[in-house]
Amino acid sequence: MIYFTSGMSTPISLNLSIDEQVALLMRGAHSVAPEGGLKSKLQKSAKTGKPLIVKLGLDPTAPDIHLGFAVVLRKIRQFQDLGHTVVIIIGDYTTLIGDPSGRSATRPMLSEEEIKANASTYVDQLAQILDRTKTVVRFNGEWLGKLSFADLVRLTSKMTVAQVLTREDFRKRWDASQPISLHELLYPLAQAYDSVAIEADIEMGGQDQTFNILAGRDLQENLGQEPQIGMFMPLLVGLDGQKKMSKSLGNYIGINEAPLSQYSKAMSIGDEQMHEYFLLCTDVPEPEFKNLLTTVANPMEAKHRLATEIVTIYHGAEAAAATSAEWKRVHSAGEFPADAPEITVTENPIGIIALVRLCNFAPSNGEAKRLIEQGGVRLNGEQVKDPKSEVTITEGAQFQVGRRNFARLRL
Repeated sequence: MIYFTSGMSTPISLNLSIDEQVALLMRGAHSVAPEGGLKSKLQKSAKTGKPLIVKLGLDPTAPDIHLGFAVVLRKIRQFQDLGHTVVIIIGDYTTLIGDPSGRSATRPMLSEEEIKANASTYVDQLAQILDRTKTVVRFNGEWLGKLSFADLVRLTSKMTVAQVLTREDFRKRWDASQPISLHELLYPLAQAYDSVAIEADIEMGGQDQTFNILAGRDLQENLGQEPQIGMFMPLLVGLDGQKKMSKSLGNYIGINEAPLSQYSKAMSIGDEQMHEYFLLCTDVPEPEFKNLLTTVANPMEAKHRLATEIVTIYHGAEAAAATSAEWKRVHSAGEFPADAPEITVTENPIGIIALVRLCNFAPSNGEAKRLIEQGGVRLNGEQVKDPKSEVTITEGAQFQVGRRNFARLRL
C-alpha cells in the first residue's frame, strides 16, 4: 500500500447534514446508480460511524493528469473531506489486458516496465489533489495474481457473454465483424473483482465507465456483498470545444503545467464552455459563477476569473496573481513573456515545421503546417507563413506559436 504525502482542496464543514452532503457531492455529477443510492450510503456511514470506501480504478496507460481526469479526483477529494476513505487501484493486471472502453480497436498491451513507470507518475500527481491521510493506493495484481484457473472459471460463471456484448464499444465491433479478443472480455470481470476485493461502497468514474462500474456492483451482489453504487462524472470537453480532453489530441490543460501555460490555455476556452469549466474544474459557488457569466459585459473578465481559479488550485494564490499580471502584460502590451521556456535547437538552420514540433507547440506535422499557413507562427516578431521554409536561429531568439505558446531558443 502507498500513502500520499500532500493534497489540496477547499475546506468543507464537517457539520453538514446528509442532504447538504448529497447536494455538495452531486455538484457537477452526471448520474448515480441506483438513484438515491448516495444518500443511503451516507446515512449508513453516519449511523455506523464507519467511513465509506470510495474506489477509483486506474490503468496507468497515460502518466500525465489533466483537468479532465482531475474532475473525478476533485470529487473524491470531497468524499475524503467528509471523512471517507479513497482506495486508488492501479490496474497493473488489468493494464495487461487493456480497457477498450470508447475504442473501436484493441488497445495495445503495456510492458511491466511501462506500467511501473506510469504508476509512479500517477502517484506523484494524485498527491497534488488527494488527502494523504485518507488515500490508499493498491495494485490489483495483489488479488488477481493469486487467482487460480479454477477461480477464474468460477468468476466467469457470474457474467454472460451477452452481458459483455451490451457494451457499446464491443457491440459496434461485433456488428462490424471486427475482431474482439477473448482476453478483452475478461476486462470488465477483472475490474469488477477489484470492487469485491476491497469491499467498495462507491466507485467513481467518467460516464464512459458505466458498464464496468455496474459490473462491479453486480458481481458484489452475486458473491454476497452489499453492492457498491456507481457515481459518474461528465467527460470534460477539451480546448478544441469538440472532443473530450485528451493529451493525445493536444486539447488539454495538465495539472503539472507551468502557471502561465495553464492560464494561457484557460484563456483560450470558448465562451460557451466556461460554465462547464467553472462547474467541474473550480470551487466557485454555482450562483456566483452563473451571475458572473450572465452579468459581465466582457466575457474576458469571466475568463480571467476562471484562469485565476485554475492556477490557484494547482500553484497557489500568489502564483495565480503573478501569472494574471504577466498574461495581461504580454497580451496587452505585446511583450514577450519573461519566463518563457528555453528550448535548445541542435539543427541550424531548421525547417519551420520541425521547429514547431521541437517546441511541442503542435501534436502533428499537419497541425504545425496549419498554424503556419494561418499566420500563427512568429520568429523574433516576424510571421513565418511558408511551411516549407527553413529558418536560421540566433541565440536567444523569440519564438511564438498562436496566442499562448512562447519559447526562447538556445543554440
